[in-house]
Amino acid sequence: MTIDLVFPPWAHIKESRHDHVRRVASLVSVWADELGVADEERVRWHKAVMLHDALKDAPRQLLDEIASDWWNIPSLRHGPAAAVLAHRSGENDRGVLDAVRYHSVGYANWETVGQILFMADYLESGRDFHDAYLAELSQNVPKDLQGTLLAVATVRLKSAISHHLPLLPETIEFWNSLAAFR
Repeated sequence: MTIDLVFPPWAHIKESRHDHVRRVASLVSVWADELGVADEERVRWHKAVMLHDALKDAPRQLLDEIASDWWNIPSLRHGPAAAVLAHRSGENDRGVLDAVRYHSVGYANWETVGQILFMADYLESGRDFHDAYLAELSQNVPKDLQGTLLAVATVRLKSAISHHLPLLPETIEFWNSLAAFR
């Protein structure tokens, strides 16, 4: 099944971000093939991929207007703002909207679509920080989705802490939900 990535008309996305989204979509397609995901679910995964960074390059003023009540960290508002505009444009799939809204911070109540987006967004091979360990995690997703999700969350949390970034309540709740599976 081939899925074309078509960005919504309200998207603000530079060509370099298009390349990132294409790599995320490609990785999600590989995982969907290896997991034998049904077409309907695959479409949901690709919708989330297409929307997750649709406002990454939007002017800060626009993000503040749409998602001012989401976190006091402007660089994280693109997800909630994209979820708002997607919903206004007719997207009613709660799992897709939650995936987009929380893809940068984590969410304890994600459906698989959110978990997949969280991992693929971080693990795609074009990232400046991509290394052999992240490549190994990427290959491990179809074999151990929950274990890999925990490993990716661990790497991301360690990075946030080492850079002295705040941990949002949603991130802490997400971590606690994953640690409970151990």
